[in-house]
Amino acid sequence: MKANDTSLAESGLQENSAASGGLLDSLFELSAKGSTVKREVIAGVTTFLTMAYIIFVNPSILSASGMDYGAVFVATCIAAAIGSLIMGLYANYPIALAPGMGLNAFFSFTVVGELGYSWEVALGAVFLSGLIFIALSIFKIREWVINSIPMSLRMALSAGVGLFLGIIALKTAGIVVDSPATLVTLGDMTQAGPLLAALCFGIIVVLSHYKVIGSVMWGILTVTLIALLLGMTEYSGIVSMPPSIAPTLLALDIAGAFEVGMISIIFAFLFVDMFDTAGTLLGVAHRAKLLDEQGKLPGMGKALIADSGASICGSLLGSSTTTSFVESAAGVEAGGRTGLTAVVVAGLFLLAMFFAPLAGMVPGFATAGALFYVAVVMLSGLAHIDWEDLTEAAPAAIAAIMMPLSFSIANGIALGFIAYTLIKLASGRQSEVSLSMYLLSALFICKFAFL
Repeated sequence: MKANDTSLAESGLQENSAASGGLLDSLFELSAKGSTVKREVIAGVTTFLTMAYIIFVNPSILSASGMDYGAVFVATCIAAAIGSLIMGLYANYPIALAPGMGLNAFFSFTVVGELGYSWEVALGAVFLSGLIFIALSIFKIREWVINSIPMSLRMALSAGVGLFLGIIALKTAGIVVDSPATLVTLGDMTQAGPLLAALCFGIIVVLSHYKVIGSVMWGILTVTLIALLLGMTEYSGIVSMPPSIAPTLLALDIAGAFEVGMISIIFAFLFVDMFDTAGTLLGVAHRAKLLDEQGKLPGMGKALIADSGASICGSLLGSSTTTSFVESAAGVEAGGRTGLTAVVVAGLFLLAMFFAPLAGMVPGFATAGALFYVAVVMLSGLAHIDWEDLTEAAPAAIAAIMMPLSFSIANGIALGFIAYTLIKLASGRQSEVSLSMYLLSALFICKFAFL
């Protein structure tokens, strides 16, 4: 090639690159938000690494309900990709989505395991909760609902879900087992499973302390490798074509979810997703300096619609509630400021579908260690409760404690709401109880009395 031809080729590449950068700049407002394509890509990779553990944990949890492991693995990746794409392209925020922790456990162990509903009906409940969430967002009712729920109960909800995850993790690892005399007791800590679960948890905590990106994923993979060397799991390869999603695709039973007994379950899916999403959006947006002078997030309605739309898509594919991930904060710390970060995450989740054999090798005690870590992180909500005011603290404690002890997020929410309303009334502080709290408390009392 001649020198002038080479020069022309290089010039053409530069023009194409500039055009591409210009298109992305226009689409995601990169310059206006003080970011670049390179910075957004790095942020996307960072966010993905911090939340990639969900591709191992979610299939492990949902398969306990009878769902096909491989299909759930693919559904998890696609649901995360679709949710992140919607958030990135529609709302233009650097926030990634994936099936949420806590609600996946509620789905498998309470709705299906304890209450006896089929996983198809449970998917129908997720679908309906997503529809309600969209309606609340479109008609701007969500602000009224969120603002009318006391802060103490909102914080207790997050902590209660953490405790719920904690007891599931301990049970899965064999660290806590059932006892006829004391209900629960310590398991056999000389066995490899409990020890490796504890090791996984310890690795994650130490790596997180040193701010290692992807600490949860590295903890899971390290313990999986140890289990492989000890012959406790079987090597089945690393990369392959994705498994079939057919066993769960469009398998949801919406009609079955209209049963009266499912009302509180749908509300549980809705409330946990709503408060979790609102908290995540505001927290991550604050770090990214995207809030306005009043501390509000411009275009939050779009972000909430993206979140609820992702839940609907996830239920159609075969996954529990898809929600905004607080791990997106890691990408924001790496410089992510626009939806391009979320789009990069979406692309990486699609690539992750080809690592199904690796996900299949992860033993239950490895995911249990990761679950317990997530539980610890979620308990931070307890610090924001006013423990000096017992009319606030007591209902919050009831909600948080009853979630793991009744093995139901829905029961914990219901009992916390009822306790709050009754305690405030008995204390002569009825003015602090909102109309929505009265309505919801009455609904939950009817549920316990007649269902």
